[in-house]
Amino acid sequence: MNTTLKDFLEACENLGTVRLIVTSSAAVLEARGKIEKLFYAELLKGKYANLHTEGFEFHLNMDKITQVKFETGEAKRGNFKTYAIRFLDEKQEAALSIFLQWGKPGEYEPGQVENWLALRENYGEIWQPLPIETL
Repeated sequence: MNTTLKDFLEACENLGTVRLIVTSSAAVLEARGKIEKLFYAELLKGKYANLHTEGFEFHLNMDKITQVKFETGEAKRGNFKTYAIRFLDEKQEAALSIFLQWGKPGEYEPGQVENWLALRENYGEIWQPLPIETL
């Protein structure tokens, strides 16, 4: 698909409640929320997608993401399918993971899984975003 990461992130607003996960060599940070009201900034370090909620702030350097990958898996606790989107950097490592968030184990919000499947259908299982020229 010939589109940018900015377009993709805006399409993710239909996913409902998600869990954003960032992992470093020493820590894992997980935050629950909705991808909505994104705003953008161009800094010397790159073009950023930003999200502010009451509980957390999120900043993604879109220039560092080289691929987006859709994955399904099995929950670590419980017997149900999980749905993730991995944002990979130049080393093919996950810079960010977005999981559909469930209420009770395996119970997703209405339309969540269908919207995730539609995104995967539109973009493909592995997708390379076009560079963002200007914000």
